[in-house]
Order: sequence, then C-alpha cells, then structure tokens
Amino acid sequence: MGAMTTGAGRLVETDRVVIVGAGVGALFAALSLAPRPVLVISPERVGRGASSAWAQGGVAAAVGPDDTPERHATDTIRVGAGIVDAAAARAIAAAAPRVIDRLAALGIPFDRTGEGRFALSREAAHSRARIVRVKGDGSGAAIMAALTDRVRATPSIALLEEAMAIGLEADDEGAVLALQHAGRGHSAPLLLRAPAVLLAGGGSGGLYALTTNPPRIRGEVIGLAARAGALIADPEFIQFHPTALDLGEDPAPLATEALRGEGAVLVDREGRRFMAEVHPDAELAPRDVVARAVFREWAAGRRPMLDARRAVGAAIHERFPRVAAACMRHGIDPAKEPMPVAPAAHYHMGGVATDIDGRSSLAGVWAIGECASTGLHGGNRLASNGLLEALVQAEMAAADIARTLRGLSLPAPVPPLRFEGTGSPPDAAALARLRQIMSRHVGVVRTAEGLETALEAISAIEARHGASPEMANICATARLIATAALLRRESRGAHFRADFPAPDPAWAHRTRLTLEEARAHAAAAASTAESAP
Repeated sequence: MGAMTTGAGRLVETDRVVIVGAGVGALFAALSLAPRPVLVISPERVGRGASSAWAQGGVAAAVGPDDTPERHATDTIRVGAGIVDAAAARAIAAAAPRVIDRLAALGIPFDRTGEGRFALSREAAHSRARIVRVKGDGSGAAIMAALTDRVRATPSIALLEEAMAIGLEADDEGAVLALQHAGRGHSAPLLLRAPAVLLAGGGSGGLYALTTNPPRIRGEVIGLAARAGALIADPEFIQFHPTALDLGEDPAPLATEALRGEGAVLVDREGRRFMAEVHPDAELAPRDVVARAVFREWAAGRRPMLDARRAVGAAIHERFPRVAAACMRHGIDPAKEPMPVAPAAHYHMGGVATDIDGRSSLAGVWAIGECASTGLHGGNRLASNGLLEALVQAEMAAADIARTLRGLSLPAPVPPLRFEGTGSPPDAAALARLRQIMSRHVGVVRTAEGLETALEAISAIEARHGASPEMANICATARLIATAALLRRESRGAHFRADFPAPDPAWAHRTRLTLEEARAHAAAAASTAESAP
C-alpha cells in the first residue's frame, strides 16, 4: 500500500464494512448488509446534514397501472442527452417498484389515494405520473427519519458520528481511510483499515455559491477518491435546479418541480410567461432547458418568478409546506404572489465511476448515490431518479460486498477510535472565493476563457491552502469539473458552452478522467499559453 496522501496517523483495524456518509444510500446499504457488521461514518449526527433529507421530490418508480419499468427507462434515456448507460437505466428502473415496496414495509408513509394506492405525481420529462411522495414535498425527510430509526435499532450497525473521511488508500487487501474529527476541534488523522469501504458521501453542490445542497456537500468524497487514483466519470455534468428560491439564503430553499407539475408557471417581473416560447413542453421541459431560460431572465435583470397562485392557490401551505414556509420567512405569501427564483447547483450527475453494483476502479472500494456515476443520468438527470439510484445501488452494492467478502459474522465491537491533536480545516475565505469562481465560470453557461480562469484560480487556492486535506479534496473535485467542462467542446444536457452551443456527435460519449490526467491537461495548457507569441 502506498503512502497515505493525508500524512501519518495511528492505524486501527476493523473487520466491519465501513460506509462513508449517512444519507439515504448509506443507511439503506447498512440495513441491506445486516447482519454483517457495519460502521457508518458521518460528519454530523446521523439524520442531520445529509442532502437526502432535503429532497423535496420523491422517488421515481413505475408503480402506476398505466406504467412500466420499460417506459421509465425510456424516459431516462431520452432525457440523458445521448450518453445514458442504457443497461444501468433498465436495471435501476426494473428494481424501482421492489424498492418502493420495501420502503413502505419499513413504515415510510407514502401519500396514498382513497383506494390505498400510491398517490403519484408527474414531474418534468416523465411521460407518466410516477413520482411516489410523502406529504407533497417531504419525501427526503420522511425516508431519512424512518431509515435513521431503523439503523439505530439494528445491532450490527455501529455509528461513528462527527467524523470525516479525508483520505483513502486501497489495495487487494482492503482499504485504509484517514479520518478527522468533524466537530469544533479538528484533529490529526486517524487511519482505519477495513475489508471494504463504501463511499456514499453525496455530491458537489456546495462547491457553488448558489446551491440547494447542505453546507458539507461540496465534493469532498469524490475528491478523496480521485486523490487515491479512482477513475471519475462525467464530472462536467452538474444539474442546476431552475427554481431555487432567490431569497438570499445559503443554501437556497428549493421550489420543488412538483409545483410546475401542478401547473405553476414561470413569469418575469412584468408577469409575462417565457417558457412557452422556449420549448414545446414549456415549464415541464427538461431541467437544463428550463434552467438556462431562467438564467437568461435572471442575468438580464427581469427577475424570474414562479407563479403558483392559480394552479395551487391557498393549498400550497398544506400541500407544499416547506416551500411556503421558506417564502413566508421573507414576507412572501406564495398563495397570493409569485416566488422569486434562480438556477442553483442541485445535483452532480458525475462522480466516482462505478458499475451497476457500485464497484469503483479501486480494489475494495465501492461508491453509491450522488458521489458515484453509474451512467444512469447521462448528461441530464430525469427528475426524482436521484433518490431512486441511491436506494437501488445501495441494495446492489450491499449484495456485491457480501458476495465478495463471503459469509456472515456476528456484530464485532468497534475498535477504540480516539482523535488526538489538531488539524487544519478549510480556510473560510478561500472556500467562499472558490464557490464564487465556480458559480461565475463553471456554472449554467460556460466558455473556454471562463473555464481557464477558473482552473488558474483553483490552482492558486490549492497551492496556498492545499495543506488542509478537506480543501485538497474540494479543489480536486473542482478541478475535475472544470477540466472536463473545458475538454468537452460542445453543449450537451446540463453542460452548456456558449462558445460551442450545439451538440457534437463526436462527443456522444461519457467522460472518464483521473485527477492525474486533469492535472496533466492543466500543465499542458499552461505550457502552451507560455510558449504562445
């Protein structure tokens, strides 16, 4: 095993499967592995801080009488801008009804009709109503609460809370994680060797100044895998949610897409609808189309707004309580006036490259959920496929890990884990600067000049603040996103280049990139710039 990228530390060994993260995918995987001993590592108290709990959409699944998994997969492939892994789409869509039944059996109170069937809603680019929800916009929180309760009651699952994974090494014998205390006093790394590591630490939305993601979701898990040599897939594809509430909050509250599914319309400050002239599906066009249209209105100072008065009216307070509460905090009653919106970084389609079972390019390391990339989403995620992918992949990865390790064992004691000394957390000013750079130059609309500016700034921040492992991981992910966006000289799905505004058939394939290759591209570009007359 090579030198740990985060420096020396006390080594502790465990025979438990170690899961990094505590969102829906992580907790569902831990339950799926039971009774095999598992250690879940979370930077916060389990149940808090995970982006899963913030998900206002539901879980897409073909459980309606007029729907099939084949239709679901077809919609997924159609929306994904020509680069969806069709086998992954079919496998995940086929597994969706089973996962919904399992969640219902765990006690998750999905909305029901008077006849007891799932009450299904339709979201953008779905050909059928197939979104299973809890209390309109409370799906993520309800699923997380139920899974958290079940995890805490499962003897084979141990929790290590307020601990953050900051480094990784892997070989045929397993993997070693470097951990650091995530609380008030940062600690020197503690090294933990495990027979298998499952990365489930979320996406990268927090790399952007305007995001719907929790503060800690800023690409660190993708970055630590990349620094360990993992292959990364499709990092340039960031989905910007078109209707984040533009209220000055960080992170930005989300006006769920279900509102547009119910008939809410997008208007400018004069009350003029603008989506009908952009796309035949108007407000229900694919997210990238809607996001760019909202961005154009926002950039032009026309104050885009979501108007739900006629479509939902006073019922918004009961049916979409989170949206209504966010507006009311700022003196806006969405039953009586439009809600100001702007596009915000929402979901990362790229991540650690894996197969359908979550296997990464690193021996002994699996990845699931938003930090992974199976190819399900291609260049543009179909609404509510995010929670679905995390849940299905959790089951599949758990089964693959169990097959790989063979046999079951009784819950083993967790080895003593003590954090000592002090570490170096990310510099707050540097992190804020990085987020502004990503929003300005690697956001909804991109150009070669802006991406090159971003890469220069990332290098400068990394050079000055890279001694912090957290900042090194964050910068690694930012570099991968910007480099892949610079290399893809076309527009496809959520990736839009103003200097290459059309799709190029030569680029109708997924991106696969290592951090070493990204650094080499940057070095070659810098050398070319220096030698230019």
